Amino acid sequence: MTSSLVSILFKTIFSLLALLVLLIGPASAADRPNVVLISVDDLNDWCGCLGGHPQASTPNLDRLADRGMLFTNAHCQGTMCNPSRISLLWGRRPSSTGFYDNHYSVNKEPEFLETHVSLPQHFAASGYKTLTAGKVFHSGVNLNRHFDVVGPRSGQWLKRLDKKVHDKPKGWHSTWDFGPQDYAESKFTDHVTATWVTEQLGSEHEKPFFLAFGFYRPHVPFFPPRRVYDGVGDVQLPLVDDDDWNDIPDAARTVSMSNPKIPTHKWMREEGRWEEAVQAYLACIRWTDEQLGRVLDALDTGPHAKDTIVVLFSDHGYHLGEKQRWSKFSLWERTTHVPLIVSVPGAAKERIDKPVELLSIYPTLIDLCGLQVNPKLEGVSLKILLKNLHSVWKHVAVSTLGHNNHAVRDERWRYIRYADGSEELYDHQTDPNEWSNLAVQSLTPEYDAIIARLKKHLPGTNRPQRGTQPKKENPL
Repeated sequence: MTSSLVSILFKTIFSLLALLVLLIGPASAADRPNVVLISVDDLNDWCGCLGGHPQASTPNLDRLADRGMLFTNAHCQGTMCNPSRISLLWGRRPSSTGFYDNHYSVNKEPEFLETHVSLPQHFAASGYKTLTAGKVFHSGVNLNRHFDVVGPRSGQWLKRLDKKVHDKPKGWHSTWDFGPQDYAESKFTDHVTATWVTEQLGSEHEKPFFLAFGFYRPHVPFFPPRRVYDGVGDVQLPLVDDDDWNDIPDAARTVSMSNPKIPTHKWMREEGRWEEAVQAYLACIRWTDEQLGRVLDALDTGPHAKDTIVVLFSDHGYHLGEKQRWSKFSLWERTTHVPLIVSVPGAAKERIDKPVELLSIYPTLIDLCGLQVNPKLEGVSLKILLKNLHSVWKHVAVSTLGHNNHAVRDERWRYIRYADGSEELYDHQTDPNEWSNLAVQSLTPEYDAIIARLKKHLPGTNRPQRGTQPKKENPL
């Protein structure tokens, strides 16, 4: 059967299933809840409700957490924008799809697009109006393929308005800069996005809507308004152990430092830029939180306050000196750990420490809205935890960086295994900064047993990177 016939068959089956749900599902399309899906780019756990940094000021994010389920142990599946968002929005692991980095767009794989249904496409097939603004998908995706209505996109104004603050070493990525900006706050990209979103939330719609939008900050360049930057005050720097890398394998050094276009911690220290960069990052968080507040106000005062599910997440975390690292591109806690809030009208308002994945967002939303199950999804619905946080939960969170490099996180332990077989193990009960790699003490039976248990959760499939030719076997 040709790929085109497979595509047509898959589309037909999915459309029929979606129609069946509309006819006999638990509620008619008109009675189903609206969904607002909020992405925050590069936000680690530096928010008040997670206690990640004492100067993190996020009253609006905390306000959303107070009226929903805050998952305090949530983790991304890919530790950079493209693989994380593809995983979340199509419901499959990077190790299953082969999308591992930011350089290979999903648009280069038409067969994948034809045989997989994205989250907004699933809602559209189920009778929803779909809308988007800001950054939801990574670059290169045709938004009109996935949404009925496309609003302003992040980055449309950045090159025209943002002003360079620092010179940087040759070879660094063009976006790597940080410091306050002085143009009108109403022209900042996230303000523009929030304004458009508030207009949609204040309007009536002819059918339930699925509105996905993304805030760009605190992605680099860390360019907040000067007012917000000056309001941070004296900066408290993250804790760093200068001997931290003494017990990690060579693969950890190679994988986590594989991007030469980002600054080194050594440079940040020697140039005296560490405090300034942290201040700019904190200010970007505060600025984004202000825009989130505008959106929540519009929802609360508009016509959809009582029938809208809100989900907020970050696509991955971020290092600002911890583990002597900057940016993402690692399998340590600072990169994989992300905020995740699910707010359902009338549901319990709790904090839960069980390990969960962003991969669960897709099945959770179709479960909460009573839509047809997508059989291709690999994530597990969180609905059981939303109903009762004490429910039995035997799942872990798995994060991936490149081909066959994975981290497994449960309620206490982080286990990392690299493609060459080398390992790391951290006990978050006694070592939340991940400074002591217990895998080098693997002769201890206790640690051997923990590693053996966590290793069982590693993906069984590790598809090669898309866009590359598989290596030919040596005939000799």
